[in-house]
Amino acid sequence: MHSIREKPTMKKLIGAMEGGGTKFVCAVGSGPDEIVEEVRFPTTTPNETLGQAIAFFQKYNLSAIGLASFGPLDLNTASPTYGSITTTPKPGWTGTDVLAAFQHTFNMPLAFELDVNAAAFGEYSWIPENRRLESMVYFTIGTGIGAGFIINGRVIHGLTHPEAGHMRLPHDLKEDPFPGNCPFHGDCFEGMANGPALARRWGKPAETLPDNHPAWELEATYIAYALVNVILTLSPQRIVLGGGVMERQSLFPSIRGKVRDLLNGYIASSVLTGTMEEYIVPPALGKRSGVLGAMAMARTLMEKE
Repeated sequence: MHSIREKPTMKKLIGAMEGGGTKFVCAVGSGPDEIVEEVRFPTTTPNETLGQAIAFFQKYNLSAIGLASFGPLDLNTASPTYGSITTTPKPGWTGTDVLAAFQHTFNMPLAFELDVNAAAFGEYSWIPENRRLESMVYFTIGTGIGAGFIINGRVIHGLTHPEAGHMRLPHDLKEDPFPGNCPFHGDCFEGMANGPALARRWGKPAETLPDNHPAWELEATYIAYALVNVILTLSPQRIVLGGGVMERQSLFPSIRGKVRDLLNGYIASSVLTGTMEEYIVPPALGKRSGVLGAMAMARTLMEKE
């Protein structure tokens, strides 16, 4: 377990968990500039991983906890399985009742949300320029691909939660014969462009590929297709691209150029005719968008109660 300690705070302490398919991040504090402690540990079995998170939070006198988890999740509060992971490809986690594990231990407000939705809310809540927007989208492109949508300060839910990572994209089999690696849809966006897809297609981890490798041109193309779909559907005022794959900074200018070309001048907005450096952007909170988003959600819930 890796631990980071920072200066203590006199404000009410809030716990925050970002549960990913590869690792969990837990933090205690009151905001981005006031983190008392932050830990990271690998995602193993549900009992072991959630047990580590619970034990971490039990050390503190908390006012609320925000829980953000990989999914898909049951977020319908009227459902008997609310708070559970549903049809995840993560072995051993299908049906895990994440929320109940914390309800058994903590008698305090518990916010529960999909990890990418929490990241979107974090970028919205803690970044002043984002709070002036009526709409924004946060994509995470890493081990999985997902998107969180913020409209008028609220995370969008529907039948469940948006699953933009599984949208279908144009797939030229002559240019890219890779069949995709999504166990549900094959060559959906996630199946073609997540980190594991890059590794399988090219035979080595994405982070080992140089900037001039053809992998990145193809990756930028798939991401641009997805962003154009979202732009034409929801017309967001900003798109944030996070996740491990997007740590490759050279992707950003390529994606912006491809989005502009694909739109072909159809959307009459000056934002889309320039460099788009303020429209398609990396997360202002860096790797902390998810855990700080969970903290923001817990703070919001606490203030309502």
